[in-house]
Amino acid sequence: MLLVLGWALFPSVFASGDPLTGVPAEKLQGPSPQHWFGTDNLGRDLYTRMVHGAGLSLTATVSAVLIALIAGGLLGLLAGAVGKLVDTVAMRVVDVLLSVPSLLLSLALVTALGFGTTNVAVAVGVSLIANFARVMRSEVLRVRGADYVEAAHASGVRWYTVLARHVLPNSYRPVLALAAVEFGMAVLAVSALSFLGYGAKPPTPEWGSLISEGRNYLASAWWMTTLPGLVIVTVVLAAQHLGRAADRRARA
Repeated sequence: MLLVLGWALFPSVFASGDPLTGVPAEKLQGPSPQHWFGTDNLGRDLYTRMVHGAGLSLTATVSAVLIALIAGGLLGLLAGAVGKLVDTVAMRVVDVLLSVPSLLLSLALVTALGFGTTNVAVAVGVSLIANFARVMRSEVLRVRGADYVEAAHASGVRWYTVLARHVLPNSYRPVLALAAVEFGMAVLAVSALSFLGYGAKPPTPEWGSLISEGRNYLASAWWMTTLPGLVIVTVVLAAQHLGRAADRRARA
């Protein structure tokens, strides 16, 4: 995760070449000391394109998780704190979102919004809102019944003050842990939409589009899809591992 973060923040440090310019004489060369991930059908260094594509892919992923965290967290907070009609309406909205597979919902939203990395981030973020809302609501309901919250209400403290000072500070940690877990799923969703052509326009490198470009050369240039795919899988597994560790720590 630190290595990929370094790719995103300082791509020129890890790959000084031009990700958009290739050498036709070197096209479809396999992995070697000169080209770690090989070259594509236009002679562009695939490792350089992966490094320079990390910034765009991770920016979309982080944006999507932040959208889901903020919107879903607020929805769950209101549902658990206010209760009654607000809780009923909010949970029915969550049920509708959960009834549709997240990737299908993302695809429908990005089709309506249009192409582009920003629209991909918004679509993926909206598809993840339900998970954050449900976890936040359950934590708020758990904390709301604590003795110190009841004491605050009994002493005449306003409800929004109790919410800000007592409920929210004691219920956000599992939601943050969920954000780490959902980061991996967001990487997959963003890459999938990019693979389908909804991300940045070519020749701008994105992780999903790099795999898409190599699918026509599976028989002769396996590295064009396999190596970018392995990077995505590794990032997803690392995010899942960190998320589970954070969740155990938050619940300890």
